[in-house]
Amino acid sequence: MEARIAYDCLALGRLPERHARYRPRHTAVVAPAGPREVRLDWREFDAYVNRWANALAGLGVTRGDRVATALPNSIELLATYWACFKLGAAAVPLSTLLNAGGLASLLADAAPRAIVSNGDLRAVLDEVRAGGTSADAAWVLTDANAGDAPAGYHAYSRLWMEASDAPPGVAVSSDDLATIMYTSGTTGLPKGICHTHFIRSMYATTLASTWRMSPSSVVLHSGAIVFNGAMTTLLPAFMVGATYVVHRAFDAEAFIATVERERVTHTMLVPAQIIAILNARGFEPSRLTSLECILSLGAPLHVEYKDRLNELLPNRFYELYGLTEGFITVLDRDDALRKAGSVGVPPPYYELRIVGPDGNDCPTGQVGEIVGRGPITMPGYYRNERKTAEALRDGWLYTGDAGYVDDEGFLYLVDRMKDMIDSGGVKVYPKDVEEVAARHPDVREVAVFGIPHDKWGETPVAAVLLKEGASIDAVTLRDWINARVAAKYQRVDRVMILDAFPRNAAGKTLKRELRAPFWEGKGRAI
Repeated sequence: MEARIAYDCLALGRLPERHARYRPRHTAVVAPAGPREVRLDWREFDAYVNRWANALAGLGVTRGDRVATALPNSIELLATYWACFKLGAAAVPLSTLLNAGGLASLLADAAPRAIVSNGDLRAVLDEVRAGGTSADAAWVLTDANAGDAPAGYHAYSRLWMEASDAPPGVAVSSDDLATIMYTSGTTGLPKGICHTHFIRSMYATTLASTWRMSPSSVVLHSGAIVFNGAMTTLLPAFMVGATYVVHRAFDAEAFIATVERERVTHTMLVPAQIIAILNARGFEPSRLTSLECILSLGAPLHVEYKDRLNELLPNRFYELYGLTEGFITVLDRDDALRKAGSVGVPPPYYELRIVGPDGNDCPTGQVGEIVGRGPITMPGYYRNERKTAEALRDGWLYTGDAGYVDDEGFLYLVDRMKDMIDSGGVKVYPKDVEEVAARHPDVREVAVFGIPHDKWGETPVAAVLLKEGASIDAVTLRDWINARVAAKYQRVDRVMILDAFPRNAAGKTLKRELRAPFWEGKGRAI
């Protein structure tokens, strides 16, 4: 009886089934399917997912197994997520940017029963398979012809066509793993973060309310849906039965056109994507008037861009600070102007502390480590008790981020502890310098980090991307920044003008890759 209650109430796989029953002809998803776009209503989408769930079951996937994906945004990727949820298997989304060594390492850790990918990654997949990783798993290609799959691979289309569209009928518990999300590697080696059906249900319910999402909402996601930030709009959209539109990859002009055409109401973007949209040739606020929620997450959005968004598209901006491990704060659109420098407050049922080096709570306004807990806190890292014990202490998640709260309890993110620069014993927070640099009219994006210095041990430098048509040189920009920072120790040693930043699948800038060449052989943890 207990399993049935958990299945009925908190198993994610029941959501498409519910909407198929009560709102069968409402558009569920608009997603890439090979070179075309597919548009499915809830009855069609539920049947599509059932077929794929039964096909995976035919490959031996059972409750408690893992299914890895290495796919771009597509109907097949969405179907794999929801098929796993129906089967009680954990979906393990992996980036298509991984090389063979990185993919092999994660597959060895996850030990999936099946791996779903496509022909674009054949060279990488073949190399992984040749090394013996996941030799017993079923390897599926979504773009293989039904009767002509390469040796050792299954064709998705054939498996799907031969399967039943009846519900698989697996009794799933709220304690079953729904996903294992591997960390992006922005701060170190990847770790598998476990989320149960209960946790993912809390994502759905908490955030649907927070974003003011309803069944009539149209949600657009144009970045990769293989990282956890995507779940902050995907899961709420599927819970309320909204229309979920996904692009194969982010493109600013395509984003603007889709918002205008589909009358999109909600979207989630990382700062680099917001900046690209604001600087796009086709950007006109009048084309985006349908938007009710513009959510920024993944990294702090500099105040310069927050102000511009709030001016051009008022009463729409939200910001989420959080970790995949399970703590968030939200800056609501109602507070976006008066608390522009903040990342908001914890939602209901979440708690926040600022902890000093001595382990005691810091007073208002004092910088310390951000510590939090709530119903989405992970049970732990997959098969990694040591890292779990480091992150979770007495039920509290220690984030490794530095911040402070004001007298109203609003959180202000200062920086990641690992990104802080120790210059002659003085702590330099890169975000403070980035906020200054971002104000220059020629600067599109900026990343500040520390490099070795003979006298101070470490000194800040600024890597920048310039706006189209800008011609400022590095020395002039350096002098402009240094004339406006608040303290001498914040002055940058140099400015590096780059053509692009290294980024992960989520679009986040990888500072550790920018730092690494300067610290090679210096003994510093990158």
